[in-house]
Amino acid sequence: MTRFVAVLAYPGGQAPPGIDPDEFRLALLEDTYEVAAGLELVTPALVLDPPHQPDAEAVTWPGTPIVQAGTPAEAFAELHALGATEAALLAHDAPDLPPLLIGKLFRSLGNAPAAACQSENGGLVALAARLPLEDWLATALKDTGLNAPDALTRLRDAAPRPGQIPQGPGWHRLRTPEDLRFLDQGLEGWENTRALLEGHPLA
Repeated sequence: MTRFVAVLAYPGGQAPPGIDPDEFRLALLEDTYEVAAGLELVTPALVLDPPHQPDAEAVTWPGTPIVQAGTPAEAFAELHALGATEAALLAHDAPDLPPLLIGKLFRSLGNAPAAACQSENGGLVALAARLPLEDWLATALKDTGLNAPDALTRLRDAAPRPGQIPQGPGWHRLRTPEDLRFLDQGLEGWENTRALLEGHPLA
């Protein structure tokens, strides 16, 4: 079994007032990547769309696989081509995501072809799947990204029977300034985001 955890470097989100949007995006991306890179027995990867993002590539460790994909279906296919038999895709704006939640998604793949971590404020934080994707899931993921507010519902509606996409514990994403309230100063990690937001109110 070969597991990959890939962070999706896709555009989107809104920086808090007074903070450079590009710096904010890269801080979130780097912290989320560090979550993936810190996991044991997995290969961290980066998924780019648009493809030319040298600033995003710069946050990764040397040797990190970097693929180009415009949809989750394409991202999973590229990771499978690299040898992955299981993979998880992470939204780039979840810098404080507990690694334990990713592990729970992978454990769910023992009984289902995919598993999801839903965002408390809409969309998905992460989606894990066995590879290659089952046909129904590959088709659904061509039109359903992690940002879709009803992503989990749409994927479950596409499944041939219930129970194909179990839901792990939820988390949150930082897509608007209001979402900063979800951050917990007591949690370890998210060092780049924490430094950038120093002196900025989180509530």
